[in-house]
Amino acid sequence: MGVQTIGRAAGVLLHPTSLPSGKLDADAYRWVDWLADAGFKVWQMLPLGVPLAGLSPYQCASAFAVNPDLFSSPPSPLAGEGLGMGGTAQPFSFDAWYANQKHWVEDYALFMVLKQQFDGKEWAEWSVAFRSRDPKTLFTARGEHAEALAAIIHEQYACWLQWQALRTYATERGVALFGDMPIFVAYDSADVWANPQRFLLDDSGTPTVVTGVPPDYFSETGQRWGNPHYDWAYMQTENFQWWQQRLAYHFEFFDLVRLDHFRGLEASWMIPATEPTAINGYWQKVAGDAMLESLQASMGNIPLIAEDLGVITPDVTALRDKYGLPGMSVLQFGFDHFDDNPHKPHNVRENTVYYTGTHDNDTLQGWFTGLNTDAQRHVMGVLGIEAASQVTDTMLDTIFASRALLAIIPLQDLLHLGSDARMNTPGTVEGNWAWRFDWSDIPATLASQLHEKLQGHQRNERELASDTTRHTSRPV
Repeated sequence: MGVQTIGRAAGVLLHPTSLPSGKLDADAYRWVDWLADAGFKVWQMLPLGVPLAGLSPYQCASAFAVNPDLFSSPPSPLAGEGLGMGGTAQPFSFDAWYANQKHWVEDYALFMVLKQQFDGKEWAEWSVAFRSRDPKTLFTARGEHAEALAAIIHEQYACWLQWQALRTYATERGVALFGDMPIFVAYDSADVWANPQRFLLDDSGTPTVVTGVPPDYFSETGQRWGNPHYDWAYMQTENFQWWQQRLAYHFEFFDLVRLDHFRGLEASWMIPATEPTAINGYWQKVAGDAMLESLQASMGNIPLIAEDLGVITPDVTALRDKYGLPGMSVLQFGFDHFDDNPHKPHNVRENTVYYTGTHDNDTLQGWFTGLNTDAQRHVMGVLGIEAASQVTDTMLDTIFASRALLAIIPLQDLLHLGSDARMNTPGTVEGNWAWRFDWSDIPATLASQLHEKLQGHQRNERELASDTTRHTSRPV
């Protein structure tokens, strides 16, 4: 299911941690009901992975595993294998799920057990036998920790099972689930530890180059993210198997997936690992085109959204368009004096996901309040309004009225919240990822008002077809 399949629609950006409980429990089902009642057809969220430190979902212990802390007391599949929370038969038993996911879940479970054994240290600081994955040492470890390994594996299955129930319910209510996939993986992850041949590492397992972006208007030193780069040549020899497996598992969770830093599939900024900043890096072409071609050949037209924000070259745009992938535009970025700005409403293409702001932006209210008086006057002039109190609603209408097929609004903007409700401030480590709403924050009449507004913009006329291949039911 791609953006075109959903049709002209609108959705809301809200990570599960921002639900009142912070978990995918009854609140998640109530949230799906609210979205449907309000006429929204898409629920977008951030990555579901297991954060390595703090709360950021963009540096995770695995490119596959989901964070069990997002779930409310995952049921033990051993107690009722093949049964959903509502007692309905599942399309896959544990054995079938395990057979499909064995390629990553065994390594992930062992990685997490060993990480605990080594007091949370990065795998690069483990003893040599574990760091280099000595076969005899790992064989012994699997025997010694068999029970703990089985528990982690079954926990991942239990999370998958709960998610299938939620996804089926969302589909029945006409709500598509929209996920987010970071392009790079953390160095301290099961993926790099278990398959170092897929990354540019030296003989000791240390990255030779790391990821980031070059200096720009926002940063004189650029951004040094520090993730290892892929060995694209090696990945191509195995027909991008890891990418195919990664996307396939994501699409067991989501109807749409945003690929973060899409430009990294055309060329990546290579920073020598010894450099403390991103200044002395260089662009290097990568095999993203071949990878996308391989994915399309095996999976058909994949419902990916290209995160193509920032300074984007014609080569990146050509790669996006070659595979018909929707890009992104952000209205907050559309108020400069350049008429060709791709974020201005008159430049937004139909095959686009249009945002008021992303999880990295301030809320509309906070953003506008932070502008100087001249900038505020300019924004109001462009929007054709006279009162500052009209800014948020007018910007919502601007997004909804645009030609973009999909309009996405953070819940914070629907609720007219200020900067204290901001999800993330890039470049900072304190106070991020923690915002939650309370049901009392949502006015009783908001859903009906939004439903009428979306109907006026022809954004909730088509219904999603129910997916009859899933048979889980809503938990009771």
